[in-house]
Amino acid sequence: MSVAARLDELGLELPAVAAPVAAYVPAVVHGGLVYTSGQLPFSDGALPETGKVGAGVDADAAKGYARTCALNALAAAAQAAGGLDRIAGVLRVGGFVASDPSFTGQPGVINGASELLGEIFGDAGKHARAAVGVPVLPLDSPVEVEVTFILA
Repeated sequence: MSVAARLDELGLELPAVAAPVAAYVPAVVHGGLVYTSGQLPFSDGALPETGKVGAGVDADAAKGYARTCALNALAAAAQAAGGLDRIAGVLRVGGFVASDPSFTGQPGVINGASELLGEIFGDAGKHARAAVGVPVLPLDSPVEVEVTFILA
């Protein structure tokens, strides 16, 4: 099944690629891979929430934001690669969670991204990953995700 067909089956639409907030591009193709820049959970051009997970931002909400980040990363990768069906799978996910110092659930938050990529790509969505707690992210976003995709 194509990636586009799988998204349709899941009732998902790729969002418009977010404009960079600094001096970078959303994604770069190199050597059979597509590397995305860190993606924030923009929805309709805005962040749904700001702040720290564990201090104002609920971990379950942040998991949903990580899911949105992964979908935004897929949109950026598809644009850079010349089409959605040029994306064959996932190599690595890097997840960053703006965390209260007492919050230790970063892996659970970034599962939102990992689980979505698994739903879309099946076995080809299995990937290496890092889930890191940080004190602050751009625009005070609670989560940021970068993905390295494999080209078809």
